Amino acid sequence: MKRTYALDELDCANCGLKMEDAIRKIEGVKSVNISFMMQKITLEADDADFERVLKEAVKVCKKVEPDCRIVVK
Repeated sequence: MKRTYALDELDCANCGLKMEDAIRKIEGVKSVNISFMMQKITLEADDADFERVLKEAVKVCKKVEPDCRIVVK
């Protein structure tokens, strides 16, 4: 499953790169791409693991940039 979400309050391209690198290390992640210019994250993982991976990705984002959040609707 591949989904794209908006990022709120991503203030720095370097922070986006740090988040991307950390999320890539989460077990089950097939691919991740953070676009600072578009303020979006594209995350791909197996359907069965997607919710767990997304929750871990949200935690990683908060560690790197406390004000940033993944907008999950």
